[in-house]
Order: sequence, then structure tokens, then C-alpha cells
Amino acid sequence: MQTEKPKYPAIRRVVTGHDQDRVAKVIMDGPASNAKYPGPGTVSTLIWCTDEIPTDISVGEHIEDMGSRILGSPPPPNGTRFAVIDFPPGNSAVMHRTETVDYVIVLSGEIEMDMDDSTVKLKAGDVMVQRGTNHAWVNRGRERARVAFVLVDAKPLGIGHAISRGVSASEPGSDVRR
Repeated sequence: MQTEKPKYPAIRRVVTGHDQDRVAKVIMDGPASNAKYPGPGTVSTLIWCTDEIPTDISVGEHIEDMGSRILGSPPPPNGTRFAVIDFPPGNSAVMHRTETVDYVIVLSGEIEMDMDDSTVKLKAGDVMVQRGTNHAWVNRGRERARVAFVLVDAKPLGIGHAISRGVSASEPGSDVRR
């Protein structure tokens, strides 16, 4: 039996660049379509990624759509991953850890981040810097929570077991507490 995909508002993605005459312009504008459905009612949409820092932003209108790549939870080595995740009320939380610095922006609703021995509640407009800690995202509210995440590759901590590249936090075996 196939699960029905949730019907949340689309995320409009606008990507800018320069044409051959070095004039700034929009080169992509439309709904972000690289969505995964890791659990009932949950949608994770990759907006963009980079695979090196500093990243290549060469002039030209014909660029790789870095939002169409298939990634797990961590970004590419020495890169970044920008995704928006919709969490339904009562989502299945998965304890995990990535070797990243995560910039977290709550766009709508409320979300809680459970850690080893504490919980922090965030609401729309709140931001967090998450630095490689064990955590799980839980929506204990009554409305969908939409959260933007920018993950930046970091040096390994040497603590526990981080999620391997190419593996999503929602996949079996990704729970760092095992």
C-alpha cells in the first residue's frame, strides 16, 4: 500500500545568476520539486546544495540545478545543504547526529528539538545554531511546522556515530543511540 503524499503549500525557489554580459538576472523560478517523504505527513524538500567552499558561482545562465541532486541528511564533503522540512503534528522523531553546523529557521508553526537530556521549543521566527549534537525534531503541536535548514560540513567531533553521507536521518540504522 502506497502512502498518500501530503498536500502542503509549494516552496517557490528563485535562483539568480548572471548572463554572458554579466547582467544580474533570475535564471530559475518555480516550485522546488526535489521532495522526499521520509514519514507519514513529513516532506523534506532540497532547495540547493554546494560541494565546495568557496563555491563556484561562475557567470552563465546554464548551470547545474544543485537543488535536484540526491543527498542524504549530511551535505556533500566540504559543502552545504539547504532544505525545507514540513513536520506534521505527531511526527515520528528520529534521534540522529550529523557532523555539521546547522542553521535552523522556523518559518511556521512550532517544533521541539529533543537532545540527550533536554528539549528546546522553537516557534515561527526563532532561529537556532545546532552544532553536531544528538537531536530529534518533534512536532507536539496541532499545526504543521515548516522549518528551513542550512547544513554546513564540519570537522568530525569523534563522538558517537554520525549519519553517513548519502543516508537520511529517517532511514533504518540512522539512530545514533543504537
